[in-house]
Amino acid sequence: MNIQIYGVKKCFDTKKAERYFKERKVKYQFIDLNIVPLSKRELQSVKAAVGLANLINKEAKEYTELNLQNIRNDSVREEILLNNPKLYRTPIVRNGKQATVGYEPEVWKNWE
Repeated sequence: MNIQIYGVKKCFDTKKAERYFKERKVKYQFIDLNIVPLSKRELQSVKAAVGLANLINKEAKEYTELNLQNIRNDSVREEILLNNPKLYRTPIVRNGKQATVGYEPEVWKNWE
């Protein structure tokens, strides 16, 4: 198992995801999206697993500021996501080609 947790330090669900894997003694790599955003290739991999719409945090103020609700072109939405990591719903947890968005212990249990 090669777990990667993409999130931000202040996110409650990201902290819960880290605790979930620590308690089970599963090694993981934490990537702070504020420091190291998802690369285009990583975004494609996660998007294939969960879908683009599930990655976007509609509660983020950037969502409204960037008028993302009115943009229908997926390639434009992806480009906006790549340049604005605060728009991601977190945590994004990857295990190879599998991925989840948000706190999903039921799914992670099947990865063990």
